[in-house]
Amino acid sequence: MDKKKVMLGMSGGVDSSVAAACLLEKGYDVIGVTMQIWPDMDEDRQKSEGGCCSLSAVDDARWVANKLGIPYYVMNFKSVFEKKVIDYFVNEYISGRTPNPCIACNRHVKFEEMLGKAKSMGIDYIATGHYARIEYDSDRKRYLLKKSATSAKDQTYALYTMTQDQLAHTLMPIGEYTKDQVREMAKEIGLAVASKPDSQEICFVEDNDYGRFIEEKNGTKIKPGNFVDIDGNVLGRHKGIVHYTVGQRKGLGIAFGKPMFVVGIDTNKNQVILGEGNQVFRDSLTAFDLNFISIEGLDGEMRVSAKIRYSAKEAPAVISPLEGGRVKVLFDTPQRAVTPGQSVVFYDGDTVVGGGVIE
Repeated sequence: MDKKKVMLGMSGGVDSSVAAACLLEKGYDVIGVTMQIWPDMDEDRQKSEGGCCSLSAVDDARWVANKLGIPYYVMNFKSVFEKKVIDYFVNEYISGRTPNPCIACNRHVKFEEMLGKAKSMGIDYIATGHYARIEYDSDRKRYLLKKSATSAKDQTYALYTMTQDQLAHTLMPIGEYTKDQVREMAKEIGLAVASKPDSQEICFVEDNDYGRFIEEKNGTKIKPGNFVDIDGNVLGRHKGIVHYTVGQRKGLGIAFGKPMFVVGIDTNKNQVILGEGNQVFRDSLTAFDLNFISIEGLDGEMRVSAKIRYSAKEAPAVISPLEGGRVKVLFDTPQRAVTPGQSVVFYDGDTVVGGGVIE
């Protein structure tokens, strides 16, 4: 049989580099691709701001591809990234929600556009350096998304939007390894990126200054407004709702004599609602824009563990269907800073049940 062809997304980091080596070892015909996602800008800014897809990342990925002896290409995904990730990011913040652009990028760029490009070229699979595992369950006749071998690096939270077709045509070769093992494998292969640090910030926001970025992209100055308590009493002035998110304590720019937290944002009144520590907890939420993986859909109550942000711990909960394709999530114990715009992901042990966007 001919070797199966794989288009591997390469960020120039250690994870996708080792993924390439793993695929070669398993006998795949590997093509390395870096997605050019940045809107047009000068070369100096791309080098400094481009994050996982900057010009320096391209240089690193090209070096690794040459070292491993695989073809390497840079493909233009700027238009879809601008529309589906950057515009979404800006619009969500202006609407008083807190988006997750990494989930949007995975959904629309990696597993829609990149897979579509691979299929159009007659390539069998795409692959990424994500820490997750894909398995086929013959009893359920469904592909499953499972946590990686290391909970410290598991990335399934950001992958819950994957469809059955996408899972069937995607490989994640480093999901069986820990980060330390991956770095050690890179050293053994002789890859210069073995000790390269992980990127931490959102790749398209310079200096992590969301407010500046949103004002630049939106073309208008974000208006200041009032801080209010939960009863509507004015407590002071805020510098614009895009600078705040539910659960935030630091950076409010005003002292209250006691710890105060953002508990809500009212875009209609341009208000940021503040409360004390106990007022930032919720025992339930509703979610929309749902995707299920391990099941066809939700037709009754189901006990799961639910994760309300990437860094949160899973919490026992019951999910139940609501009208309009929404889901109610009722937690056993109240959760801190349930944030509209973020995603909630449901697990059954190490298997992703599905997830949706917090309403």
